[in-house]
Amino acid sequence: MSLYDTFTLLGGVGLFLYGMSLLSDGLKNACGERLKVLLEKATSNKLTAVVSGILVTVFIQSSSATDVMVIGFVTSGLMKLTQAVGVIMGANIGTTVTAQITAFNIGAIAPFILFIGAVICLFVKNRTIQYSGMVVLGFGMLFQGITLMKSAIIPLSETPAFIAFMSTLSNPFITVIFGVLFTALLQSSSSATVIFQAFAIQGLITYNTAVYLIIGAALGSVTPNLLAGLTANRAGKRCSVLNLLFNLIRAVFIFTLVTVFPQILNWITALSPGNIGRQIANTHTIFAIIAVLVLLPFSDYIVKLSEKLIPKDRSEKQREEDRRLMFMTQTENIPAALAADQAHREVTRMGELAIRNMNDAVQCFFEPDKNLRAKIEETEETVDWLSEAILDKLIEIRSLTSLPEVTDRVYHMIRDVDDLERISDHAINILRYQSQITDGSAVISEEGLKDLRELSNIALESLKFCLFVYKTKSVRERGAAEILEDRVDKMKDTVIQRHVQRLSVHTCDPRGGIILTDMAVDLERCSDHAINLVQSISKDAH
Repeated sequence: MSLYDTFTLLGGVGLFLYGMSLLSDGLKNACGERLKVLLEKATSNKLTAVVSGILVTVFIQSSSATDVMVIGFVTSGLMKLTQAVGVIMGANIGTTVTAQITAFNIGAIAPFILFIGAVICLFVKNRTIQYSGMVVLGFGMLFQGITLMKSAIIPLSETPAFIAFMSTLSNPFITVIFGVLFTALLQSSSSATVIFQAFAIQGLITYNTAVYLIIGAALGSVTPNLLAGLTANRAGKRCSVLNLLFNLIRAVFIFTLVTVFPQILNWITALSPGNIGRQIANTHTIFAIIAVLVLLPFSDYIVKLSEKLIPKDRSEKQREEDRRLMFMTQTENIPAALAADQAHREVTRMGELAIRNMNDAVQCFFEPDKNLRAKIEETEETVDWLSEAILDKLIEIRSLTSLPEVTDRVYHMIRDVDDLERISDHAINILRYQSQITDGSAVISEEGLKDLRELSNIALESLKFCLFVYKTKSVRERGAAEILEDRVDKMKDTVIQRHVQRLSVHTCDPRGGIILTDMAVDLERCSDHAINLVQSISKDAH
């Protein structure tokens, strides 16, 4: 094999890989957000999760990309492991479509496809159409790369060193290991399988050798997901391990199956006699489908095994405890007034989380702490989750009753949930202010910090007292709550006035002053939201 042939082979591989990447990027840009929504909507229904995984992976032509998205959803709490395992299984089926496409011998028109894709990308201004051009260009590169590989492989088949190496792949176990390593290097089972197709078509490997390479490719495809899991939280790491466990079990199962029942391979080859490229593509797809059909009923056990390998820590258990409805577990078949009482307790619990988050944010502003910052951001996500869950239940209660006093209470609680959710939003605003001070882009004077501390203390006192009034329904305490809220309003005005005075004598940084003013307004608005809770209770009492 000459140096030219070597360069041609490497160029073909490079063109193929870049074409795959361009194809994937074009599809993700064209419909990426809709695909994310599809994944987010994957429910606890295992079949729905599998179908979602198949569809998304078919569109973006990358099971690794789908799995990385799933890890992100699990990390952020948008998806549970019981949902993730179905999507991961579906992705293993969806990724086999690439080999099915490349089994078609359309290399002769690849240059024309490249031309069409290039024209669209270079001369069409519409962004959506440009993404379609990327897809077409990616397909052209993919098939042109395969054509180059095929032409370069012909002299390779006559090279003694390569023939000797291929003879070592007669051992199925070694062949599987090679498939794992080769795929891990490429970080794509689709790419590895297509290259194995090219080898088989040129007679460098037999069909049986390709079978074991495919088994190894499926296992080697988990490499990008393991890397993604390194930077994820424990839930994300658990999802990476889940993916590894599924593919490891799949590899062992399929290896055992074809070893014990080699007739399966005869049946697959009979589907496309004389076409080894199609036979390999069919093998890739059929193996994936068989694995999912056999392992899907046992997916819960795979999830439990991943949880044993990476057990939940105390913070995860607390988050799971927080992100569930404790009191609104049943709204049907109970008196509407009782359902409303349960809703009030649930809203109060959400309020305790939101106000605790504001307290933590104020503490983090004056005493920066990375761990506390992470806790605040996580609690904000929990408050958002509770907000949606409680609102859904409140709407359900309202639809089940026509009692005016109950519908009025539900209406007020819907507004209460909104007020509490906004308090937690203001906590995130305060984190942003703290970041600007920490990175040195703004400075607040000592006098300004002292004023903010005083305002923060009064505002937090107002929040806590208002929630106490709301929780206990102590209407007689409304006056005391309003006095506290009035103190917050006046203190906010005082803080801003003092800042303006310091600006006039150039003793305060203008950029820091913006943060001071914004934070003072945030604290005052939190107090406004809190007093709304007290007024809500007063209206219910009347």
